[in-house]
Amino acid sequence: MQETPEKRGVFEKLPQPEQSHIKRVIAVMSGKGGVGKSTIAALTAAALAREGKKVGVLDADITGPSIPRLFGVRTEPVALPVGMVPPETALGIRIMSINLLLPQEDDPVIWRGPIIAGAVKQFWTDVVWGDLDYLIVDLPPGTGDAPLTVMQSLPLDGIIVVTSPQELALMVVKKAVKMAETLAVPLLGLVENMSYVTCPRCGERIDVFGPNRAERAAQDLGLTYIGGMPIDPALTALADRGAIEQYQSELGRLIASRLAAAEDAGRPR
Repeated sequence: MQETPEKRGVFEKLPQPEQSHIKRVIAVMSGKGGVGKSTIAALTAAALAREGKKVGVLDADITGPSIPRLFGVRTEPVALPVGMVPPETALGIRIMSINLLLPQEDDPVIWRGPIIAGAVKQFWTDVVWGDLDYLIVDLPPGTGDAPLTVMQSLPLDGIIVVTSPQELALMVVKKAVKMAETLAVPLLGLVENMSYVTCPRCGERIDVFGPNRAERAAQDLGLTYIGGMPIDPALTALADRGAIEQYQSELGRLIASRLAAAEDAGRPR
């Protein structure tokens, strides 16, 4: 029997959007919700922007968007005949999210899967991203319609996988990793969010959710372990104020270095 494109992980990708030139497309993914995937995506974008890269963030989490709030962006995209021009953050990061199109940011998006998938595609085809070194795609958790649409339709150069220390989170993350492998999308590495907290009085490291398990899991899965992100109330405060770009993230710099190393090595494309 002839192998289908789906079995080979080969799909027809959408072309570069008009009026845009995007060099690399990187998705940030988790299998489970609540592990801080959007925070990692935002910190990665900010780290790249500080290095002088032109960066955009496509918020593909249609039913649970948080990117505009993290960056403090409330401006609607500008509608032009050639497409929508996304607003920019303080560091010049271009943002597109369904929350920028809603009357109120807490209005629910009650859509079925095919409509959600269509909206994700439109954020690629109908947005004037301009010249970008990196487009960071913040995927919703799980292995449903939106992540499947991104992996099948967008020309992804790689995926950063986010987990937390709990065994349950790692179990679900492995599903996301296997999904990416099935669809032949390069996996650039695994990061662990909420790895520990540092006592503000004595400086002791406290493993709130148990010891680091992500490094061993990365080895078992054949992935690069990029690093861990501690729980930091300062980050939470900045994120709540829409000022996440002000946070100096060592993990964000590590991810940016990993992306640069992959680019230098010719992987991904």
